[in-house]
Amino acid sequence: MGYQPIENYGIIGNMYTTALVGLNGSIDWFCFPRHDSPSVFAALLDYNKGGHFQITPDIDGATHKQFYWPETNILVTRFLAACGVGEIIDFMPVGKSVQEHGYHWLIRQVRGIRCSMSFRLECYPAFNYARDAHQTILTSSGACFLSPKLSLGLVTDIPLKQDDRGVFAEFTLQTDQTAVFVLRELKSDSDCGLPLQRVEAIELFEGTAHYWRQWLSKCIYKGRWRETVERSALVLKLLTYEPTGAIIAAPTCGLPEEIGGDRNWDYRYTWIRDAAFTLYGLLRIGFTAEAAQFMGWIEARCHELDPAGTLQTVYGINGCHDLSEEILEHLEGYQGSAPVRIGNGAYKQLQLDIYGELMDSVYLFNKYGTQISYDLWTHLRRLLDWVCDNWQRPDEGIWETRDGRKNFVYSKLMCWVAMDRGLRLADKRSFPGERERWLKVRDRIYEQVMSKGWSDERQAFIQHYESHSLDASSLIMPLVFFMAPNDPRMLKTLAAIQRSPQQGGLVSNSLVYRYNLENSSDGLSGGEGTFNLCTFWLVEALTRAGRVDPVKLDQARLMFEEMLSYANHLGLYAEETGASGEALGNFPQALTHLALISAAWNLNQAIGEAD
Repeated sequence: MGYQPIENYGIIGNMYTTALVGLNGSIDWFCFPRHDSPSVFAALLDYNKGGHFQITPDIDGATHKQFYWPETNILVTRFLAACGVGEIIDFMPVGKSVQEHGYHWLIRQVRGIRCSMSFRLECYPAFNYARDAHQTILTSSGACFLSPKLSLGLVTDIPLKQDDRGVFAEFTLQTDQTAVFVLRELKSDSDCGLPLQRVEAIELFEGTAHYWRQWLSKCIYKGRWRETVERSALVLKLLTYEPTGAIIAAPTCGLPEEIGGDRNWDYRYTWIRDAAFTLYGLLRIGFTAEAAQFMGWIEARCHELDPAGTLQTVYGINGCHDLSEEILEHLEGYQGSAPVRIGNGAYKQLQLDIYGELMDSVYLFNKYGTQISYDLWTHLRRLLDWVCDNWQRPDEGIWETRDGRKNFVYSKLMCWVAMDRGLRLADKRSFPGERERWLKVRDRIYEQVMSKGWSDERQAFIQHYESHSLDASSLIMPLVFFMAPNDPRMLKTLAAIQRSPQQGGLVSNSLVYRYNLENSSDGLSGGEGTFNLCTFWLVEALTRAGRVDPVKLDQARLMFEEMLSYANHLGLYAEETGASGEALGNFPQALTHLALISAAWNLNQAIGEAD
């Protein structure tokens, strides 16, 4: 059947790993046992070699529908045809201990809904990004897949047949009949375990549904777009790595920002930059426990400063430092979009903005969560002194450019945020610190951004001191209280960004490009789509300006509603949106859903005030 559109997928998971399930009933991306483990199924990156676990109607012309069981991360894929209706319920049990049934299981329940429906199953694993061969052994209770580093069992009472890639089956279900398939790790080379009885499958399903509903009941957001915000929260929970509290940027690697292009990165790691957005988003809607756990991950990184006293830009979910980048030459990439990269070379880059996001996240957590410890403050104090000494250096910036360092305005802005939040935190908690020096540096940064970061020619803030190009990251200024949302310079920047790319702006059909590739060199070839994060930033900037200008509030509301229409059928967003509304880049992306939560919260509040 070839590649599915990126937006055709739903996601399931257990806070250790996730799987992407297509509308066609195929699991085309699954890493095990962790988010950043090598893939078992990767048809998303190479349809022929990558491997998949597909269950689909064995008929032509069936209509495919997909939805989540209400208030859960249990995914239902339904097939409708004149001869009958059937469905697959996909989920991973959660809240299980190592000894319990369901721990690290992937369960697929196939059900007959009306009349009869015939299905074809194909389970074709391709271990270690399709680099490791495996042996398939049929058993009385399913099949065992044995590879050098990982062995999995497919447990079922449906008879399986073997071919050179794995196993397949053809079966027919009548109304109310059920077939259950469990994929799990093997503890021995030849024991798949007993097939799951229907009663036990129902218990695992009900337990999983209860877990998600109990968790979601903590959400305090009750405003407009409640279901959208709740789905974003559920996605963020899936992207959590439970043992450490880290939240990955996205569960995939190698999905292109342009079909056929080479802007293909591995997002299965945790960026320091995401910290402030994560803490703000989680605390805003009531998930204080998750915010505290993520804060614990951040604090652990602050105890691991390098000899120069600095942080990395990005870390592994367990805190590992080495994320060396590697190209998987044997995979063709999504729709031929090579290279496929694993690891992320950005961990070696200098990105000064991370210190602003870090200090903002700590400040928010101290204010709305739990007060931070003195020991953490000693590490933060050291980082603030480092920022004082290094803020004037050029860097690679928020967009992780690969054509040399520049004096990015966003990086300077976030250095100001670092000093500002450090001063506020020191005063609020009466912590010791070099206040006089910090205050002088904060003010110097502000004055430099206003003088060198502003273009009289463009009448807008620019990307970096050496350019005249716009950058959507300027939209963050009122969000971090660097500038009033109605300051004339901010309003002029908003007006400049809102023009079309043909007119020198960044907005096309209410969607925002992060910068104009024709005017801004980033060291990479090819193009990209509009950046969903930046669109939500524009919504929020307009919302804040709209508190005194009703026209801008109306613009924000319309743009937000338009942006919601670009989500997929399940309310999920990739990193980018293409010219035809297609999803581009890694999927689903945490930062986009965090920005959605923030925009929805503030827009809902502003509309309430206006009413």
